Amino acid sequence: MKSQVASRKVHLVRTLWVSEFVLLVIAAMLAASLRFLNDPDGYAVFYNNTPWRLLIPAVFITVAMAAFGLYQAHDRHNRIDFSLRLLLSFAFGTIGLLVLYYLVPPVYIGRMVLALLLAIGLGGIITLRWISHHFLRSDAFKRRVLVYGAGRNADLINSRLRRRADRQSFVVVGFVPVAGQEVCVPAHLRTNMTDSLSTLTRTLQIDEVVVAPDERRGGLPMDEMLDCAQHGISICDLSTFFEREAGMVTLSVADPSWLAFSGGFEQSIVRRLNKRFFDLLAAGSLLLMAWPAMLLVALAVKLESKGPVFYKQVRVGEKGRHFEVIKFRSMRVDAEKNGVAQWATKNDDRTTRVGRIIRATRLDELPQLFNVLRGDMSFVGPRPERPQFVEMLSKEVRYYNVRHCVKPGLTGWAQLRYPYGASVRDAEEKLTFDLFYIKNRGLIFDLMILLQTVEVVLFRRGAR
Repeated sequence: MKSQVASRKVHLVRTLWVSEFVLLVIAAMLAASLRFLNDPDGYAVFYNNTPWRLLIPAVFITVAMAAFGLYQAHDRHNRIDFSLRLLLSFAFGTIGLLVLYYLVPPVYIGRMVLALLLAIGLGGIITLRWISHHFLRSDAFKRRVLVYGAGRNADLINSRLRRRADRQSFVVVGFVPVAGQEVCVPAHLRTNMTDSLSTLTRTLQIDEVVVAPDERRGGLPMDEMLDCAQHGISICDLSTFFEREAGMVTLSVADPSWLAFSGGFEQSIVRRLNKRFFDLLAAGSLLLMAWPAMLLVALAVKLESKGPVFYKQVRVGEKGRHFEVIKFRSMRVDAEKNGVAQWATKNDDRTTRVGRIIRATRLDELPQLFNVLRGDMSFVGPRPERPQFVEMLSKEVRYYNVRHCVKPGLTGWAQLRYPYGASVRDAEEKLTFDLFYIKNRGLIFDLMILLQTVEVVLFRRGAR
């Protein structure tokens, strides 16, 4: 039996699909009217010739949108993610239409009508989604979450997911204290369980139970959780919840068994070939566009100070292998004259004037495209670290060596979600995002990171 909230969500999603289907049909009619604005005879012929064909583009595009996850009850897409999915939906829907028009010519609506339809439809859907998210009750699309636990682990939801932006897809109804365990969650957020867990979830119309006790050895109410699952209520642990909602793997609550059994570490030949093709295409394309800027940077570095234009440094790559990363030199030649590896700091006095500019704009990283083409690095992945730091961090940070199961990257998920790291604490925080990337990597995810990297470069976030 589904809860009333879940049923309402399904109804709202269905309403959204119908609304966008109708919007696309109206867009098709408007496109035809604009195309034959000064040709009433042509307009009459167009409509007399199977007018139902104007329904076909709406079918193809909405089906493509569903395939790309744009009709989910719990919409967790940010603006960039939504835009990418919507553009891909229109692209694949258009390709499907072109194939259909080739196979069944009578349903063809003409190039101009199709182009106008796509432009009007895309703008209309963006507008409709904006209205639905900002003026309608968006809470209707959120999951109602009950947290089983009220100790230190459960309270991480309040400390790590406290902002409104962090809770776009869920609302926490309450925290259920576990008998005999410490309580850290404030009293006004707690929900006392006077009856069984399954009864409480139905009373509060819960969609999901997050299992987050500090200690599991005392046993969990598995029979009651099974009863919840049979009534359509999702059950997940805290690690999975954080991975899904925060885009990170929380090291303090993720145990080795969860990492091993939760999946995401597949290294099949197909995946590696796809990744390599993406790397070659992305690095080659960027190199073709960036070589004039690289020549100017090389000239500026050479004119400012004596020494080599390029700077090579040993880094740790896939499976712990060492390789030399190539960068434009941004520091003095004697930056580490004592031979001790140092993290770059804010306003580092070792940086040259040209170096400060190219580090802020990430131009110093461009020679690493050759590392990508050579196969030492990937375009997207965890940033490679120096052996001295790896040795130290492997002892200090839990699961740090897991990041070496894939190739390091020129850019990565951690670089988008966390500023430049210059301490063990920073390395630990960045690892939470690196592990999330490793477990969820794929071509779409890589493309999203690549697009968001443009924002990081333009607004100079995280560079030192």
